[in-house]
Amino acid sequence: MREENEQIKRILADVLKTEGEAVLALRERLNDAVCEAVKEILSCKGKVVITGIGKSGAVGRKIASTFASTGTPAVFLHPAEAMHGELGLLSTEDVVVLISYNGETEELLNIIPFLKRLGIKTIALTGNPGSSIATSSDIVIDVRVEREACPFGIAPTSSTTATMAMGDALAIAVMSLRKLTRDDLARLHPGGTLGRRLILKVEDVMRTGKRHAMVDEDTLVRDVLFTITRARGGAASVVDKQGKLVGIITDGDIRRHLILDERTLNKPAKEIMTENPITIKKGRLAAEALRIMQEKNIDDLPVVDEQGYAIGMLDIVDLVKFGIV
Repeated sequence: MREENEQIKRILADVLKTEGEAVLALRERLNDAVCEAVKEILSCKGKVVITGIGKSGAVGRKIASTFASTGTPAVFLHPAEAMHGELGLLSTEDVVVLISYNGETEELLNIIPFLKRLGIKTIALTGNPGSSIATSSDIVIDVRVEREACPFGIAPTSSTTATMAMGDALAIAVMSLRKLTRDDLARLHPGGTLGRRLILKVEDVMRTGKRHAMVDEDTLVRDVLFTITRARGGAASVVDKQGKLVGIITDGDIRRHLILDERTLNKPAKEIMTENPITIKKGRLAAEALRIMQEKNIDDLPVVDEQGYAIGMLDIVDLVKFGIV
């Protein structure tokens, strides 16, 4: 079993190494043509139309999706269906990206004359810069690879990975030059985990009212425990007479102190609380709170306002429930 597992790991490692090297090699070919492609897409007044067939088609669908999700209108066009009525979705203000590793895909060659008649700008993503598709395109991006990860050099593996990576690079470059903000991305991703991470703020998730265990620094630990239990939480915010946060007590803190001293329950909160705890201010993203909690290895994070008043408590369980994790 161990020998078989080692063999499997060697194969996996070789594939990842080969494909990783193929992607990194593209950095050496970031020439003026790639820059022109970015500028052409950036200035496009229509949409970016990605086309390819087979594995290139699958890569093209993903690249189109990446463009669309980063603020650039984009669609995928199947080249075979294009010749049967789908060419109608094209306009003279579009940019068409042709994906063909060998550069001789017949279905793509068939639609190029139509693109030329309309005066549509074309960008070729190919591993063969001297191919028919490359020489017929306005801009050519070289995505050739030294070898496929397939041991026979047949199944498209490194080549499709490199092409997809270049597509992602183009999309992110365009997005960056458009100066999209987090709010812009949030509007593009209103649903799912990504949308929630970009939209939800700590006040949307934090526990307040009866669900926020909050006690005075002179409150006895036994009453702190009751307060945490009633709130069904894992910690209590400890505040001074004005309501400003001065510490935090978790149920774990109470258990640990009880092991050392059975009289802990009769002590005031200020004697066992963690002073000057890690906090997050109202208005920050819930995703930022999650990052802090993961980095500090804590399950509860007090929320304060600009003046330091305790206004809520974030519980890791709630972040999971809201889909932030």
